[in-house]
Amino acid sequence: MIKRIATAAVLIPLVLLLVLKAPLSVLAIVAGTIALLAVAEFLKLATYYGVQPLTLTTYAFVGLFFVFLTVTITGRTPLVETTALTYGTAIFVALAPFLFLAIAMVRNDLATGYPAAAASVIAFAYIAIPMALLVNIRQQAAGAIFVIYTLLVVWAGDIFAYFVGKAIGRHRMSPRISPNKTWEGAAASIMASVMVGTLWLQHSAGISRTLLEAGLIERRAGVFALEQPQLWTAIILSAIVNIAAQLGDLVESLIKRGAGVKDSGALLPGHGGILDRIDAMLFAVPVVWAWSAWRLMR
Repeated sequence: MIKRIATAAVLIPLVLLLVLKAPLSVLAIVAGTIALLAVAEFLKLATYYGVQPLTLTTYAFVGLFFVFLTVTITGRTPLVETTALTYGTAIFVALAPFLFLAIAMVRNDLATGYPAAAASVIAFAYIAIPMALLVNIRQQAAGAIFVIYTLLVVWAGDIFAYFVGKAIGRHRMSPRISPNKTWEGAAASIMASVMVGTLWLQHSAGISRTLLEAGLIERRAGVFALEQPQLWTAIILSAIVNIAAQLGDLVESLIKRGAGVKDSGALLPGHGGILDRIDAMLFAVPVVWAWSAWRLMR
Protein backbone atom coordinates (compact mmCIF):
# COMPACT_ATOMS: atom_id res chain seq x y z
CA MET A 1 0.00 0.00 0.00
CA ILE A 2 2.84 2.41 0.85
CA LYS A 3 4.48 1.79 -2.54
CA ARG A 4 1.13 2.31 -4.26
CA ILE A 5 0.54 5.66 -2.55
CA ALA A 6 4.13 6.83 -3.11
CA THR A 7 3.97 6.00 -6.83
CA ALA A 8 0.64 7.82 -7.17
CA ALA A 9 1.99 10.84 -5.26
CA VAL A 10 4.80 11.16 -7.79
CA LEU A 11 2.87 10.36 -10.97
CA ILE A 12 -0.35 12.34 -10.44
CA PRO A 13 1.27 15.83 -10.27
CA LEU A 14 3.43 14.96 -13.29
CA VAL A 15 0.40 13.82 -15.29
CA LEU A 16 -1.60 16.95 -14.40
CA LEU A 17 1.32 19.23 -15.27
CA LEU A 18 1.77 17.40 -18.57
CA VAL A 19 -1.91 17.85 -19.44
CA LEU A 20 -1.91 21.53 -18.51
CA LYS A 21 1.43 22.84 -19.75
CA ALA A 22 3.09 20.45 -22.20
CA PRO A 23 2.90 21.28 -25.93
CA LEU A 24 0.50 18.97 -27.75
CA SER A 25 3.34 17.38 -29.70
CA VAL A 26 5.05 16.44 -26.42
CA LEU A 27 1.77 15.06 -25.08
CA ALA A 28 1.41 12.96 -28.24
CA ILE A 29 4.95 11.59 -27.83
CA VAL A 30 4.33 10.70 -24.19
CA ALA A 31 0.98 9.09 -25.05
CA GLY A 32 2.68 7.10 -27.81
CA THR A 33 5.40 5.93 -25.42
CA ILE A 34 2.83 4.82 -22.86
CA ALA A 35 0.89 3.05 -25.61
CA LEU A 36 4.01 1.18 -26.77
CA LEU A 37 4.84 0.09 -23.21
CA ALA A 38 1.27 -1.11 -22.70
CA VAL A 39 1.31 -2.90 -26.06
CA ALA A 40 4.52 -4.67 -25.01
CA GLU A 41 2.79 -5.89 -21.85
CA PHE A 42 -0.28 -6.95 -23.82
CA LEU A 43 1.79 -8.95 -26.29
CA LYS A 44 3.63 -10.59 -23.39
CA LEU A 45 0.25 -11.63 -21.95
CA ALA A 46 -0.64 -13.06 -25.37
CA THR A 47 2.30 -15.47 -25.11
CA TYR A 48 0.61 -17.14 -22.13
CA TYR A 49 -2.19 -18.08 -24.53
CA GLY A 50 0.29 -19.81 -26.82
CA VAL A 51 0.43 -16.87 -29.26
CA GLN A 52 3.73 -15.93 -30.89
CA PRO A 53 3.19 -12.17 -31.45
CA LEU A 54 4.36 -10.05 -34.36
CA THR A 55 6.19 -7.91 -31.84
CA LEU A 56 8.40 -5.61 -33.92
CA THR A 57 5.75 -5.15 -36.60
CA THR A 58 3.18 -4.17 -33.99
CA TYR A 59 5.59 -1.67 -32.41
CA ALA A 60 6.31 -0.16 -35.82
CA PHE A 61 2.61 0.12 -36.70
CA VAL A 62 1.68 1.74 -33.38
CA GLY A 63 4.69 4.06 -33.59
CA LEU A 64 3.73 5.11 -37.14
CA PHE A 65 0.19 5.83 -35.92
CA PHE A 66 1.49 8.23 -33.29
CA VAL A 67 3.79 9.86 -35.82
CA PHE A 68 0.66 10.50 -37.88
CA LEU A 69 -1.08 11.88 -34.77
CA THR A 70 1.81 14.25 -34.09
CA VAL A 71 1.80 15.49 -37.70
CA THR A 72 -1.91 16.35 -37.46
CA ILE A 73 -1.16 18.72 -34.57
CA THR A 74 -0.76 21.84 -36.67
CA GLY A 75 -2.56 24.51 -34.67
CA ARG A 76 -5.52 24.49 -37.03
CA THR A 77 -9.08 24.57 -35.74
CA PRO A 78 -10.12 21.75 -33.33
CA LEU A 79 -12.74 20.57 -35.84
CA VAL A 80 -10.14 20.14 -38.59
CA GLU A 81 -7.76 18.27 -36.27
CA THR A 82 -10.53 16.01 -34.96
CA THR A 83 -11.72 15.26 -38.49
CA ALA A 84 -8.15 14.46 -39.59
CA LEU A 85 -7.68 12.07 -36.65
CA THR A 86 -11.04 10.40 -37.35
CA TYR A 87 -10.26 9.71 -41.01
CA GLY A 88 -6.66 8.77 -40.28
CA THR A 89 -7.68 6.32 -37.56
CA ALA A 90 -10.24 4.76 -39.88
CA ILE A 91 -7.49 4.19 -42.47
CA PHE A 92 -5.17 2.58 -39.91
CA VAL A 93 -7.98 0.38 -38.60
CA ALA A 94 -8.84 -0.73 -42.14
CA LEU A 95 -5.21 -1.51 -43.00
CA ALA A 96 -4.30 -3.30 -39.76
CA PRO A 97 -5.88 -6.75 -40.40
CA PHE A 98 -4.54 -6.95 -43.96
CA LEU A 99 -1.05 -5.81 -43.00
CA PHE A 100 -0.63 -8.15 -40.04
CA LEU A 101 -2.11 -11.15 -41.87
CA ALA A 102 0.13 -10.51 -44.88
CA ILE A 103 3.23 -10.34 -42.69
CA ALA A 104 2.17 -13.46 -40.79
CA MET A 105 2.25 -15.42 -44.08
CA VAL A 106 6.06 -15.50 -44.07
CA ARG A 107 6.19 -17.61 -40.93
CA ASN A 108 7.39 -21.20 -41.15
CA ASP A 109 4.63 -22.40 -38.80
CA LEU A 110 1.48 -21.19 -40.55
CA ALA A 111 -0.68 -22.18 -37.58
CA THR A 112 0.81 -19.27 -35.60
CA GLY A 113 0.00 -16.63 -38.24
CA TYR A 114 -3.66 -15.91 -37.60
CA PRO A 115 -3.43 -15.77 -33.76
CA ALA A 116 -0.41 -13.46 -34.02
CA ALA A 117 -2.17 -11.12 -36.47
CA ALA A 118 -5.31 -11.08 -34.30
CA ALA A 119 -3.26 -10.16 -31.22
CA SER A 120 -1.65 -7.26 -33.08
CA VAL A 121 -4.98 -5.91 -34.34
CA ILE A 122 -6.48 -6.09 -30.86
CA ALA A 123 -3.42 -4.43 -29.32
CA PHE A 124 -3.75 -1.52 -31.75
CA ALA A 125 -7.50 -1.07 -31.30
CA TYR A 126 -7.52 -1.71 -27.54
CA ILE A 127 -4.54 0.45 -26.55
CA ALA A 128 -3.25 2.76 -29.29
CA ILE A 129 -6.56 4.25 -30.43
CA PRO A 130 -7.82 5.30 -26.95
CA MET A 131 -4.43 6.88 -26.15
CA ALA A 132 -4.61 8.85 -29.41
CA LEU A 133 -8.17 9.94 -28.61
CA LEU A 134 -6.96 11.24 -25.24
CA VAL A 135 -4.50 13.52 -27.06
CA ASN A 136 -7.26 14.65 -29.41
CA ILE A 137 -9.50 15.57 -26.48
CA ARG A 138 -6.69 17.86 -25.31
CA GLN A 139 -6.56 19.38 -28.81
CA GLN A 140 -10.23 20.29 -28.74
CA ALA A 141 -11.77 23.39 -27.22
CA ALA A 142 -11.71 23.14 -23.40
CA GLY A 143 -9.43 20.15 -23.84
CA ALA A 144 -7.43 20.55 -20.63
CA ILE A 145 -10.61 20.67 -18.55
CA PHE A 146 -12.06 17.55 -20.19
CA VAL A 147 -8.85 15.51 -19.99
CA ILE A 148 -8.53 16.27 -16.28
CA TYR A 149 -12.24 15.55 -15.89
CA THR A 150 -11.69 12.10 -17.41
CA LEU A 151 -8.76 11.41 -15.09
CA LEU A 152 -10.63 12.58 -11.99
CA VAL A 153 -13.75 10.54 -12.77
CA VAL A 154 -11.71 7.38 -13.32
CA TRP A 155 -9.46 7.93 -10.29
CA ALA A 156 -12.35 8.74 -7.95
CA GLY A 157 -14.28 5.66 -9.05
CA ASP A 158 -11.23 3.44 -8.66
CA ILE A 159 -10.40 4.71 -5.16
CA PHE A 160 -13.94 4.40 -3.80
CA ALA A 161 -14.46 0.98 -5.38
CA TYR A 162 -11.32 -0.28 -3.65
CA PHE A 163 -11.91 1.09 -0.16
CA VAL A 164 -15.70 0.63 0.02
CA GLY A 165 -15.47 -2.84 -1.52
CA LYS A 166 -12.80 -3.81 0.98
CA ALA A 167 -14.75 -2.39 3.93
CA ILE A 168 -18.33 -3.50 3.29
CA GLY A 169 -18.29 -5.48 0.05
CA ARG A 170 -20.19 -8.76 0.39
CA HIS A 171 -21.69 -9.53 -3.02
CA ARG A 172 -19.14 -10.54 -5.65
CA MET A 173 -19.58 -8.86 -9.01
CA SER A 174 -17.61 -11.29 -11.16
CA PRO A 175 -15.95 -13.97 -9.02
CA ARG A 176 -14.44 -15.85 -11.96
CA ILE A 177 -12.81 -12.79 -13.51
CA SER A 178 -12.06 -10.51 -10.54
CA PRO A 179 -12.88 -12.10 -7.15
CA ASN A 180 -12.19 -8.92 -5.17
CA LYS A 181 -14.69 -6.73 -7.01
CA THR A 182 -18.08 -6.34 -5.36
CA TRP A 183 -21.40 -4.75 -6.25
CA GLU A 184 -21.09 -2.52 -3.17
CA GLY A 185 -17.74 -1.25 -4.43
CA ALA A 186 -19.16 -0.75 -7.93
CA ALA A 187 -22.08 1.29 -6.58
CA ALA A 188 -19.72 3.44 -4.49
CA SER A 189 -17.53 3.88 -7.56
CA ILE A 190 -20.42 5.24 -9.65
CA MET A 191 -21.53 7.60 -6.89
CA ALA A 192 -17.98 8.93 -6.37
CA SER A 193 -17.43 9.46 -10.09
CA VAL A 194 -20.76 11.23 -10.52
CA MET A 195 -20.08 13.47 -7.52
CA VAL A 196 -16.50 14.38 -8.52
CA GLY A 197 -17.26 14.66 -12.24
CA THR A 198 -20.36 16.79 -11.73
CA LEU A 199 -18.59 19.14 -9.30
CA TRP A 200 -15.67 19.53 -11.71
CA LEU A 201 -17.87 20.31 -14.72
CA GLN A 202 -20.27 22.54 -12.79
CA HIS A 203 -17.36 24.64 -11.53
CA SER A 204 -15.33 24.33 -14.74
CA ALA A 205 -15.72 28.02 -15.64
CA GLY A 206 -14.29 29.15 -12.31
CA ILE A 207 -11.56 26.51 -12.44
CA SER A 208 -10.68 27.62 -15.97
CA ARG A 209 -10.38 31.26 -14.92
CA THR A 210 -8.10 30.29 -12.03
CA LEU A 211 -5.87 28.15 -14.26
CA LEU A 212 -5.77 30.88 -16.91
CA GLU A 213 -4.78 33.55 -14.38
CA ALA A 214 -2.08 31.22 -13.03
CA GLY A 215 -0.68 30.80 -16.53
CA LEU A 216 -1.32 27.05 -16.54
CA ILE A 217 -3.61 26.99 -19.59
CA GLU A 218 -4.41 29.04 -22.66
CA ARG A 219 -7.94 30.36 -23.04
CA ARG A 220 -8.79 27.78 -25.72
CA ALA A 221 -8.07 24.94 -23.23
CA GLY A 222 -10.65 26.09 -20.68
CA VAL A 223 -14.42 26.37 -20.26
CA PHE A 224 -15.93 29.84 -20.06
CA ALA A 225 -19.37 31.46 -19.79
CA LEU A 226 -22.08 29.57 -21.69
CA GLU A 227 -19.73 26.69 -22.60
CA GLN A 228 -20.19 25.08 -19.18
CA PRO A 229 -22.10 21.75 -19.46
CA GLN A 230 -25.56 21.53 -17.91
CA LEU A 231 -26.11 19.67 -14.64
CA TRP A 232 -27.90 16.63 -16.09
CA THR A 233 -25.30 16.34 -18.83
CA ALA A 234 -22.55 16.24 -16.20
CA ILE A 235 -24.37 13.62 -14.11
CA ILE A 236 -25.23 11.29 -16.99
CA LEU A 237 -21.83 11.62 -18.66
CA SER A 238 -19.98 10.93 -15.40
CA ALA A 239 -22.08 7.81 -14.76
CA ILE A 240 -21.46 6.47 -18.28
CA VAL A 241 -17.73 7.19 -18.06
CA ASN A 242 -17.55 5.34 -14.74
CA ILE A 243 -19.38 2.30 -16.09
CA ALA A 244 -17.04 2.24 -19.09
CA ALA A 245 -14.02 2.50 -16.76
CA GLN A 246 -15.23 -0.37 -14.58
CA LEU A 247 -15.80 -2.47 -17.71
CA GLY A 248 -12.27 -1.65 -18.86
CA ASP A 249 -10.89 -2.83 -15.53
CA LEU A 250 -12.82 -6.09 -15.80
CA VAL A 251 -11.69 -6.68 -19.39
CA GLU A 252 -8.04 -6.44 -18.40
CA SER A 253 -8.72 -8.73 -15.43
CA LEU A 254 -10.22 -11.22 -17.89
CA ILE A 255 -7.06 -11.11 -20.02
CA LYS A 256 -4.79 -11.56 -16.99
CA ARG A 257 -6.96 -14.27 -15.44
CA GLY A 258 -6.88 -16.24 -18.68
CA ALA A 259 -3.10 -15.80 -18.82
CA GLY A 260 -2.75 -16.90 -15.20
CA VAL A 261 -0.90 -13.77 -14.02
CA LYS A 262 -1.66 -11.15 -11.36
CA ASP A 263 -0.21 -8.05 -13.06
CA SER A 264 0.53 -7.10 -16.65
CA GLY A 265 4.02 -5.99 -15.64
CA ALA A 266 6.13 -4.58 -12.81
CA LEU A 267 7.13 -1.15 -14.08
CA LEU A 268 5.12 0.84 -11.51
CA PRO A 269 5.82 -0.11 -7.86
CA GLY A 270 2.60 -1.03 -6.06
CA HIS A 271 0.55 -0.73 -9.25
CA GLY A 272 1.91 -3.47 -11.51
CA GLY A 273 2.38 -2.60 -15.16
CA ILE A 274 1.41 0.30 -17.41
CA LEU A 275 -1.61 -1.63 -18.71
CA ASP A 276 -2.78 -2.20 -15.13
CA ARG A 277 -2.77 1.56 -14.59
CA ILE A 278 -4.51 2.63 -17.81
CA ASP A 279 -6.98 -0.25 -18.28
CA ALA A 280 -9.97 1.76 -17.06
CA MET A 281 -8.90 4.81 -19.08
CA LEU A 282 -8.84 2.79 -22.29
CA PHE A 283 -12.62 2.33 -22.08
CA ALA A 284 -13.44 5.70 -20.49
CA VAL A 285 -11.56 7.93 -22.95
CA PRO A 286 -13.60 6.98 -26.06
CA VAL A 287 -16.79 7.94 -24.19
CA VAL A 288 -15.49 11.41 -23.33
CA TRP A 289 -14.01 11.81 -26.82
CA ALA A 290 -17.32 10.93 -28.49
CA TRP A 291 -19.18 13.42 -26.29
CA SER A 292 -16.60 16.20 -26.78
CA ALA A 293 -16.45 15.59 -30.54
CA TRP A 294 -20.26 15.75 -30.75
CA ARG A 295 -20.18 18.93 -28.70
CA LEU A 296 -17.57 20.38 -31.08
CA MET A 297 -19.52 19.52 -34.22
CA ARG A 298 -22.94 20.79 -33.08
